[in-house]
Amino acid sequence: MTARPARTVSAPRSLRDYGIVLAVAVLVTVLSLSTDTFLTSGNLINLLDQAVVVGLLACGMTLCVICGVFDLSAGAVLAVSAIVAVLVTERAGVPAGYAAAVLTGGLLGTVNGVVVVLSRVHSFIATLALGIVHRGLALVIAGGAIVYPGPAHLTAFQSLSWPTVLGGVTASSLLLVAVAVITSILLARTTFGRRVYAVGGNPTASWLSGIGVRSVQVGVFAISGICAGLAGLVLAARGGSAQPDMGTLLELTAIAAAVIGGTSILGGQGAIWRGMVGVLILTLIGNGFNLLGWNSTYRPIVEGLLILAAVSIDYALRHRPD
Repeated sequence: MTARPARTVSAPRSLRDYGIVLAVAVLVTVLSLSTDTFLTSGNLINLLDQAVVVGLLACGMTLCVICGVFDLSAGAVLAVSAIVAVLVTERAGVPAGYAAAVLTGGLLGTVNGVVVVLSRVHSFIATLALGIVHRGLALVIAGGAIVYPGPAHLTAFQSLSWPTVLGGVTASSLLLVAVAVITSILLARTTFGRRVYAVGGNPTASWLSGIGVRSVQVGVFAISGICAGLAGLVLAARGGSAQPDMGTLLELTAIAAAVIGGTSILGGQGAIWRGMVGVLILTLIGNGFNLLGWNSTYRPIVEGLLILAAVSIDYALRHRPD
């Protein structure tokens, strides 16, 4: 009689901890056996490169979701940051342009957080409205046109898309690894990270225990903005240009990656590595459709079902009887 409750508690925990890893292993095995090109170095490098933009957004989005808030303006922040990066590069050089993208993302993210905590409007609605504002700002700054850094700076500006000596892995892929490691340490090893979990789990109890709930929420929005700025920089570097409609709906893909990876949509539970696994699953699905020659029209159906399954499993685990 004593062993049965132990199995009941451990099974959901094992499902949460290892089910998503098993899903990746199954996808990799199926694609490896189904195609001759999946395990080639070229495809694996391309796979990693495809994950960069959504991966960067997912790092910031995972922090937000764990904290119990949503950032639906990330795609618009990406566009503004990319446009600012190009315009500053044209006038002051590549290093200044890169720095301007990160600063712009951080500034807009901070503004998002301040508006959310001061207005007391739910972050879902507030950032949805702010995303429209930021998208309009991108149109104003760019004059409704595509902007370019100019011939003198174009080659250096695109250095983030260059392959490196590490087997041809691009610089942007290494940037994603660095951001994932930094945000993982921030979340798992710092006081701020512990407060993010606490606020997402129970903001009222966190406030009563002396945690500055508002400052923590503003902090995660600022980090999400920085990640969006970096993502915009990567996209602009790849194409050598920027335009106001860049990154449309990518914030939803980033949220989907976080949720598919096992970060709780209800807040208080999750990890950066989970978001990265979610990004990997979405990227593997897209890569599989291409390699197998399947009709990509059905890809959103598969991704939508995955999101629904992830949210349903999370709800079942969070509300299981003791």
